[in-house]
Amino acid sequence: MVKKIKSKNKVVSWNTHLNKKYGLRGTASRSEFEMKAQTFILGELLKEEREKANMTQAEMAEKTGTKKSYISRIENGRADIQLSTLYRLIEQGLNRKLELSIH
Repeated sequence: MVKKIKSKNKVVSWNTHLNKKYGLRGTASRSEFEMKAQTFILGELLKEEREKANMTQAEMAEKTGTKKSYISRIENGRADIQLSTLYRLIEQGLNRKLELSIH
């Protein structure tokens, strides 16, 4: 599905909008935007799963050996996260399995 955005009564694709605002794929500004977007999405997914487990940030931090403030920063897209930490949060903290794929 292609998302469309109206701009001065003209409908443009989402990709056209991103190209105009952040540059073409592969440029530094577009890569930075995409990285920040993925960080935000990861934080939202973690928060959603933590809430489904009826767990507070403090409980997750205690269970995984991290700090509540770090969990908060991840959920708000303001922290880089190592893959080993992500596995620990998902597998130890939420008792779930994490699967990664490359497309």
